Amino acid sequence: QVQLVESGGGLVQPGGSLRLSCAASGSIFSIYTMGWYRQAPGKQRELVATISSGGNTNYADSVKGRFTISRDNAKKMVYLQMNSLKPEDTAVYYCNTNVMTTGFRYLEVWGQGTLVTVSS
Repeated sequence: QVQLVESGGGLVQPGGSLRLSCAASGSIFSIYTMGWYRQAPGKQRELVATISSGGNTNYADSVKGRFTISRDNAKKMVYLQMNSLKPEDTAVYYCNTNVMTTGFRYLEVWGQGTLVTVSS
């Protein structure tokens, strides 16, 4: 009914950059907060960054100053620009959002995840 599809993951050297993208599709009436989470091997999923429909942003302390979240409401997309990447940023990155469907159901939706590996 509503899907999120991430792209842009891959292998990058320490200090490098990647840009993740996430596209929402389906029976969407309104999209509320959009965000990125990540899960490293053997660890719990954690918040990376969120952005409200009005553009207010929130970041995990570990990524402040290095990552930038943005969104394009017209395209129903959210992005994560990741700079100065560190090996500890290695994880599967998940896109997340809350939507109101055209049937007026409130849903929380997750993407399938995209792997980011930071290694030399």
